[in-house]
Amino acid sequence: MLLQDYAEKAIVFAVQSGAQYCDARAEAITSNGFVLENGEIEHFSSVSDRGLGIRVLASGAWGFCSISDPQSIDQIKSSAEEAVKSALHYASLKKQKTKLAEVHAFVDKVDLKIEQRPSIEEMVEIALECDKIIRSKKRINKSSISIHHDSFSKYFVNSEGAKISQNFDDVIANLSATAHEFGLTETASSTEGGRGGMEMITGQNDITKVAESVSQKASELIDAKGVKEEKATVVMNPDFVALLTHEILGHPSEADRVLGKEMAWAGGAWWTGKLGGRVGSDELNVMDDPTITSSLGWYKYDDEGVIATKKSLIEDGVLTSHMQSRETASVFNSEPNSAMRATGYAFMPLVRMACTCIEPGDWNPSEMIKDIKNGYLVCNMKVPSIDMMRYNWSISCQYAQKIENGELGELLRDVIVLGTAPEFFNSIDARGKDFIVRPITNCGKGDPMQIMRMGNGGPHIRGTATVKSVGI
Repeated sequence: MLLQDYAEKAIVFAVQSGAQYCDARAEAITSNGFVLENGEIEHFSSVSDRGLGIRVLASGAWGFCSISDPQSIDQIKSSAEEAVKSALHYASLKKQKTKLAEVHAFVDKVDLKIEQRPSIEEMVEIALECDKIIRSKKRINKSSISIHHDSFSKYFVNSEGAKISQNFDDVIANLSATAHEFGLTETASSTEGGRGGMEMITGQNDITKVAESVSQKASELIDAKGVKEEKATVVMNPDFVALLTHEILGHPSEADRVLGKEMAWAGGAWWTGKLGGRVGSDELNVMDDPTITSSLGWYKYDDEGVIATKKSLIEDGVLTSHMQSRETASVFNSEPNSAMRATGYAFMPLVRMACTCIEPGDWNPSEMIKDIKNGYLVCNMKVPSIDMMRYNWSISCQYAQKIENGELGELLRDVIVLGTAPEFFNSIDARGKDFIVRPITNCGKGDPMQIMRMGNGGPHIRGTATVKSVGI
């Protein structure tokens, strides 16, 4: 029996057992990739997995079970019955019953077209070329490249009549160059790729150019200086903006976090209760858009069968909406907006970002710099440190440049940018015309932890923050 047939049977068994609602996600994934270091393949990996996730709502409480590689109808029946039994048990202890906002039940099949189907041979060939480029710089003592191709097949069915198939591929490359000299070690890295085929890392997205860039930057950083702590005007490039947006705009826009449902293990949101209020300057406009096809956050339907839509989260500095599930939308008396996703069939879906970005403005990035007497150009994401409410933040960058009298000056290393969310948001006075979405591959949320892929990005932005280097 096909996996999707098992999913449809699970709905029948759950409803017969007393579920007021049930959905099932039948999913299969194949993943092939490798890690290459200093010209040598460290290892290849080839993984496949298939299974079924069954979610039920009974007497206002959730129940869930997952089955890896189901083999019989009896297995499906007992699992669905157990999920309902679990939900009914928790319902007896639950004071506030879960309700779901109504949505249309779609029947659809979606196949994301790719231009060039990946092969392991092609991926190895381009990795070896990148490795050669990276190690061509004298100071480079380590090159590390990983590339993998994942194929996903997802089928969603629920007790309301939805039946949705979605098939897509991801190709992702991680490149890292490490330089060492004079007792100093500096690394530059980049993650490339997206939802699609080999075209995600070739052609217009040629990662050999990225290999040249990370190698050059790692080598240059050996000669770079640190910076003394000061509060100054900063211009952030789109790669750095991607992580900033992810951490202090995306996560606090997740409705389950706003409601405090993640407080015990992941925190809340400082702007809880501020819908319709000002949270930033007129230049702050933020959206989440799962319909950007090349993004790792692309999908046509989320894991509740809700059709993907672009969500405007902040308009001209005013907090206008959150990312909603059917459950949270019922609490907020709003519409579900396609924000529910799970890492795989073995997990319950959670409210997640798809492709959260700051929207572009009308400035040329070079003009944003020319206006600055004393400041910094902050480039490329590194490591974030954010408090539980997403209020206080610090994010290190891979490198920065001093700006003096409108001119870019010396290269700076080991730079951390920090501030508070409302103060920084209100300081933003310019957004570039440029707009770039960056791949994010390792966003963790939930208990048990779910690692999710998504896109984040935006244009160059200008604001005020504190900059400093470690040990200076």
